[in-house]
Amino acid sequence: MPKEDEAEKPHRAAERGKNMRILGIESASLTASAAIVTDDQLTAEYTINDKKTHSQTLLPMVQEIVSMTGIDLKTIDAIAVSSGPGSFTGLRIGSATAKGLAMALNIPIVSVPTVDAMAYQCWRANCLICPIMDARRSQVYTGIYSFDGGTFQVCMEQCAMEVEVLMERLNKMGRPVLFLGDGVPVYREIVSELACVEIEFAPSFLNRQRAAAVAALGMEYAKKGIVEEAAVHTPVYLRPSSAERELAEKNGEKEKKENENSHNG
Repeated sequence: MPKEDEAEKPHRAAERGKNMRILGIESASLTASAAIVTDDQLTAEYTINDKKTHSQTLLPMVQEIVSMTGIDLKTIDAIAVSSGPGSFTGLRIGSATAKGLAMALNIPIVSVPTVDAMAYQCWRANCLICPIMDARRSQVYTGIYSFDGGTFQVCMEQCAMEVEVLMERLNKMGRPVLFLGDGVPVYREIVSELACVEIEFAPSFLNRQRAAAVAALGMEYAKKGIVEEAAVHTPVYLRPSSAERELAEKNGEKEKKENENSHNG
């Protein structure tokens, strides 16, 4: 969960004497989404789950919802961005878009954990909520959540882990589980086989990331002053990129050979 920064609190809503307005941006996976939430209402949302790159879609989507609603970007109090984990390229594009807009508008960014926002869209589900994003290398990005007591609870913070380890933990918790995310089509059979508890899979309108959820959860953080300056925002990757892993492996092999040669010498 993001840390509170008392120095940077949204102020435009108070100055206007009106509701708080948050622009949400989601680009952590194949899904690209932009939304504006005004207090407790979804004003506009534009979501595409297609193969177009986020650099082609995100900014035009923001411009489209602003144009269609007639909202002045200067009335936005903060930008909530899905901060990861997820696609390294997608997260960088989303972060750059949010930072550019926030710096131009002189407003803060709300860094919203991607998996948290996915769970948040399943509001008041009467079970455990477990988003799973395909992280490749036989792992998923996941977390475990609930709405016990009517409030959003993080039972296990977002992380990368093997599906088998995740299912072992969920089985021990002994409660029904709702799964969602792009990891479902990949691991649905394994999840079903390993489950010792009642499980469900979210329907189409809930099973991918949505900027509306990012904006709504971001608003809750913003009200508490949990925001950051645009210049310091960075995505949360959780794991090194493929290029970083390959470089580390090459360096490891090089070091191994150098050690062998020194011993032989």
